[in-house]
Amino acid sequence: MEMHKVDAVFVGIAFLQMCNLPIKVVCRANAEYMSPSGKVPFIHVGNQVVSELGPIVQFVKAKGHSLSDGLDEVQKAEMKAYMELVNNMLLTAELYLQWCDEATVGEITHARYGSPYPWPLNHILAYQKQWEVKRKMKAIGWGNKTLDQVLEDVDQCCQALSQRLGTQPYFFNKQPTELDALVFGHLYTILTTQLTSDELSEKVKNYSNLLAFCRRIEQHYFEDRGKGSLSIRLS
Repeated sequence: MEMHKVDAVFVGIAFLQMCNLPIKVVCRANAEYMSPSGKVPFIHVGNQVVSELGPIVQFVKAKGHSLSDGLDEVQKAEMKAYMELVNNMLLTAELYLQWCDEATVGEITHARYGSPYPWPLNHILAYQKQWEVKRKMKAIGWGNKTLDQVLEDVDQCCQALSQRLGTQPYFFNKQPTELDALVFGHLYTILTTQLTSDELSEKVKNYSNLLAFCRRIEQHYFEDRGKGSLSIRLS
């Protein structure tokens, strides 16, 4: 599974766990084709299927569960701004690393993406996906960026997140919000996904409070709730 799909799944799981909702996680190779929006994560509740974090948050809120009700309007605006930063920087960087860095594409991404499909469909779909991502990168102004520039963007994003987190357990003090779930999903995936080099994960590891943040959420919302198969090795 691609990095941005893996982190999306972890974001969804973390959010639902933070809401103290009972969940059953099912992994499917064709999950994006089962989703109404073509994206993961999605939840199946009764006869309803809801996909992507924003709609899931709204759906859960309508059922009486919210992580951000305790925030004032200024804090909510700040939370949304940081969520935009994460999506614009970390998510885009993950896509770039997987599909625009030729070494990663050749050694890892094509094989990983095509693995659920038979030949020659595996190659066709992988090249189609690469073309789509490169077209998106050009549209948002990332088409001519170098790997070093992308890594610098990631570092700046991590620096902003680290400064906002400070010594707090979560971004808005003692209780997690949607932002905490989003950041955890992305950072956890960056720290645990094998790429051709460790340059991306090293950017995150430069910030000790972000590592402690990831470990805290992993322990409290995954290991302590019977999902011990998730393990971050922070060194």
